[in-house]
Amino acid sequence: MQLIKSCIPVIPSVDLEKSLRFWVDGLGLTMDREMRSEGRLIGCMLHNEQTYFWLNQRVGTPIKPEDYEGIRLYWSPTDIHATRERLKQLGYDVSETEDREYGQTEFSLTDDDGYSHCFGVATKA
Repeated sequence: MQLIKSCIPVIPSVDLEKSLRFWVDGLGLTMDREMRSEGRLIGCMLHNEQTYFWLNQRVGTPIKPEDYEGIRLYWSPTDIHATRERLKQLGYDVSETEDREYGQTEFSLTDDDGYSHCFGVATKA
């Protein structure tokens, strides 16, 4: 049974425009699906034919704080409710499923190593 269709690592960045030099110019990835706030790039998809990353504006100070969490994994399950229930039955402390304002239905959890995982699918109208 296939539970997961894909995983998109979420990469926090202080300055997305500056970070694109590495991701696009350096690695040759394509940027699309950009999100802007007041003209400033705050999020975008970076990809090639096999690999996808979401580059996201890092919250808080531009100086890396001591409690900095680093990357997060964004999973696209085939059935978000079945996946949440399975993880819950395995003893993981999963959040409630929420419909976000940006069009995704999501839940999250932190694994035993302290890594943050978000599971999301497009919200059904």
